[in-house]
Amino acid sequence: MRSLVVIGGGPRAAGLLERIAAQSPTSPLTVHVIDPHPPGAGRVWRHAQSPLLRMNSMAEDVTVFTDSSFDGVGPVRPGPSLAEWGDVDPTSFPSRQVQSKYLSWFFHHVRESLPPNISVSVHEARALKVVGNWVWLDSGEPLRADVLVLALGHLDAEPEPEHRKLAEHAAEHGLVHVPPLYSADADLSEVTGDVVLRGFGLAFIDLMVLLTEGRGGTYERIDGVLRYVPSGLEPRLFVGSRRGVPYHSKTGYRLQGTRPVLPHFFVADDLRGRALDFRADVWPLMAKEIAWGYYHELFTGHPGLVRMPFVEFATSYAAFPWYSAEMRELELLAVPDPDDRIDFERLDRPLTGLTFASGEEFQDYLRAYIEADVTRRSDPRHSADLGAFLALLSVYGQLPQLMPFDGWWHGYFSYLASGPPPDRLEELLALSRAGVVRFVGADMWVEAVDGAFLAGSPTTPDVVRANGLVEARLPTHSLSRTADPVLQSLRVVGDVSEDDTGLVRVSPEGRLINERGEEDPVRFAVGPYTTGKAYAAFARPNTNAPAFRQNDVLARTILRTLGD
Repeated sequence: MRSLVVIGGGPRAAGLLERIAAQSPTSPLTVHVIDPHPPGAGRVWRHAQSPLLRMNSMAEDVTVFTDSSFDGVGPVRPGPSLAEWGDVDPTSFPSRQVQSKYLSWFFHHVRESLPPNISVSVHEARALKVVGNWVWLDSGEPLRADVLVLALGHLDAEPEPEHRKLAEHAAEHGLVHVPPLYSADADLSEVTGDVVLRGFGLAFIDLMVLLTEGRGGTYERIDGVLRYVPSGLEPRLFVGSRRGVPYHSKTGYRLQGTRPVLPHFFVADDLRGRALDFRADVWPLMAKEIAWGYYHELFTGHPGLVRMPFVEFATSYAAFPWYSAEMRELELLAVPDPDDRIDFERLDRPLTGLTFASGEEFQDYLRAYIEADVTRRSDPRHSADLGAFLALLSVYGQLPQLMPFDGWWHGYFSYLASGPPPDRLEELLALSRAGVVRFVGADMWVEAVDGAFLAGSPTTPDVVRANGLVEARLPTHSLSRTADPVLQSLRVVGDVSEDDTGLVRVSPEGRLINERGEEDPVRFAVGPYTTGKAYAAFARPNTNAPAFRQNDVLARTILRTLGD
């Protein structure tokens, strides 16, 4: 009997198994799924993490099933979204433990619905190495793999040189340094006193929750204002980053106008086969597409906010490059309020050119900035932001068909589209008013000197002296620094290679590419550590999700390789 070994048992592995079953293969097949964490949820979505940690997606926006929008070759197999399955408020942001149960149910649902010629064995173990056709587990059990798939998810990495030096400084002076880690895995028990958090994205939000409410603090609403009641066990958190501001809140409304047809201007098929430079050729089209989603909603949903009919605007919009004087003139003519025009550069660096005489002055400014963001993302008058979000998803899913992700673009997308629920930013404001969180500013620097960690920013003259430093971000994966033993074993013999950014090189179908540039006939890899990383393992319903299309292609390729 032919065997397929999948290392990693998270939602990607479950989705791949579902697509294999959907192809209705007729030959006998044994699938081995290897993961020390429960199948379906895997490490990131495991149930064994703090119940305070939540998703940054609404329940109605999460599904693991294909639907009528799916245009892959394999058949559609519909099923419930998270909201439908869990019978929860569709616009709520469920805990990760709820999502864990949904993903575990999905894995078992797929397993139970397999035809009798396919069997699945789950190994609660860690894969240590791959040698030839054999996969060795820490349980001592070797497994033969006719086809191997690495579905490893988010990976740990060996410390970067800077982090090694910071850890050495902390050890020498009795300080605390927490390197980049998945937040639920971080040991925060020694984090006390004044602590610098470097990073202002989702990892920061998780750490903020764990170090405040997770230490016994509570919130209460008095006269409509959320206030934080300290437990006395929380540290004081000084947070900064390159931008110096938190990720934008998730929107809390639906489209008020008609849904834009996407893609419109940025169509990967039209660009395929050309030599492309991201900044010169690709980003201007992406920006035009995102702005198209924005203005489509502004004009169709809020005609009172514009000066011309949408048809007239759309005709001129189509004719002008995004970065042209004509486009700026069109915006000025058609959209009277500057707050209703989209400006990607201002969005990217909102603190550029701003300095404050004192840290206190900056605290007031940034609180007002965050309050305005929460208000905007909760007010349907600004639903054009949701139109931009939908277009962001469209271009995000298409870009990997043309080139690997640009580092700036991935961060920008996350900053605009993958922010926290609005109530998390309300909690951040409450913590700031209580003095538990202090904002450092943009382009934050950190130094390990004089038995402490120092941090500051050009935004204010204040310098923070702290006894702890927490890297509030996931580790940047690089094959040369990977902590994953399977990738290490393949790298030693040259069976895997990396691109210029450190990502594992794979073919369009997902085959590993070795150091000689050859595609592996029987080994595949999928996930955020690969050059084909573009897609989350689950998606919004009715969006022809790229993850499902990628799983569909990989499933068919695997079955062809196995001879079915």
